[in-house]
Amino acid sequence: MSFVDLGVSLFRLYPRRAVLGLVLMTAQAFCYNAIFFTYALVLGRFYAVPPEKVGWYLLPFAVSNFLGPLVLGRYFDTWGRRQMITTTYAISGLLLGLTAVLFAAGMLSAATQTLAWTLVFFFASAAASSAYLVVSESFPVEVRALCIALFFALGTAIGGVGAPWLFGVLIGSGESTAVAWGYALGALMMMTAAAVTLRLGVAAECKPLEQVARPLSCVDAVE
Repeated sequence: MSFVDLGVSLFRLYPRRAVLGLVLMTAQAFCYNAIFFTYALVLGRFYAVPPEKVGWYLLPFAVSNFLGPLVLGRYFDTWGRRQMITTTYAISGLLLGLTAVLFAAGMLSAATQTLAWTLVFFFASAAASSAYLVVSESFPVEVRALCIALFFALGTAIGGVGAPWLFGVLIGSGESTAVAWGYALGALMMMTAAAVTLRLGVAAECKPLEQVARPLSCVDAVE
């Protein structure tokens, strides 16, 4: 089965789940690629941080990315998938939007900017992890690995490829307001993903995969 055939089949048989998976993967890909891969440029351009010291600012960012899923992961099973995915995406978007406003107003330093990203990605890392969780368990078990690959490729192509280029241009302008608008776009995408999850989310917590999505041998029952 080719990726094209798989994609057509998923969007035909599981349209709500396919849309949900694509939106979640696209939003998290944009958020991560826009911020993480351009953070060194922001530190150097707007805060005059020497290249040899950038790693110290990335360290708390990395720790936050590790702790987010570790601390919040259990609640995806106890409180519920839809609730936690909606919450983590929404909080990430709200905090990112607030950071954009503070950045545009010139109210952040290199240290407080790092603190802001550390807080944002504590929730965003759990949100991003949940996107992979959704596309891995929302479709028949026989194709779950292919589904992860498909939605990763689509999400990265839509949200991840253009993000570094866009932010490279915005950062190159030297205008903090321009970069803030890029952050605002990321916040909007995360908030949109939260809203879509609230509408289309699947209650898959504590259920066998075969119950969440019937195997291909029983594919007569779809959404």
